[in-house]
Amino acid sequence: MLQPKKRKYRKEFRGTMDGIATRGATVAFGDYGLKALESSWVTSAEIEAARRTITHHTKRGGKLWLRIFPHKPLTHKAAGSKMGSGKGDISHYTAVVKRGVIIFELGSLDEATAKEAFRKAASKLPMITKFVVRGAII
Repeated sequence: MLQPKKRKYRKEFRGTMDGIATRGATVAFGDYGLKALESSWVTSAEIEAARRTITHHTKRGGKLWLRIFPHKPLTHKAAGSKMGSGKGDISHYTAVVKRGVIIFELGSLDEATAKEAFRKAASKLPMITKFVVRGAII
């Protein structure tokens, strides 16, 4: 699973996911992309499941780019622990994905294969997504 090697601060506040993404909103590396149409937290397990689905469908052909990374730690208190006594331990890491961000990109493949791979990967993600083509007006 993906997680940061080192962090300046161990735990983090929840924060907000307001607004539309201004960065990472266009297909920059490959020919096709999977765009988020709503904001969400995407866990490292969900990213890995979608990545494995794409590589399996494309039979490791073409080039895949991950455009998001799970930097945000989420904490969870143990079941049965009493109220108070501070924040819980880190349970997993998530990526904060705003509306409009390109999540994955694929290159060196035909459009039909890329579209089907992204359709399968989208079912592993907790948000509504859209298949986009580089240079197309969205």
